[in-house]
Amino acid sequence: MKARPEIRLVTACLGKRGRAGPVAAMYAQGRVSHAGHFDTLEDQMCRFVTAEEAGSPDRVDALVWALWALIGEGLGPRLRVV
Repeated sequence: MKARPEIRLVTACLGKRGRAGPVAAMYAQGRVSHAGHFDTLEDQMCRFVTAEEAGSPDRVDALVWALWALIGEGLGPRLRVV
């Protein structure tokens, strides 16, 4: 039997663009990359920065929350250069 993923309820104190700023900076620094093809997510990301997104960019928002959780808890893959 598969374990069910943990669900965390979150409350935003910043708007979506405010939360996305630090994550966008991590992409710019090369600290985040995608393993696989996420066409719908990447389309939303492109529309989000150009303010063309009419609705709520659900995939982008989920990505931002996930990265904040990984960064805030110090989890996730690490690379150490020796």
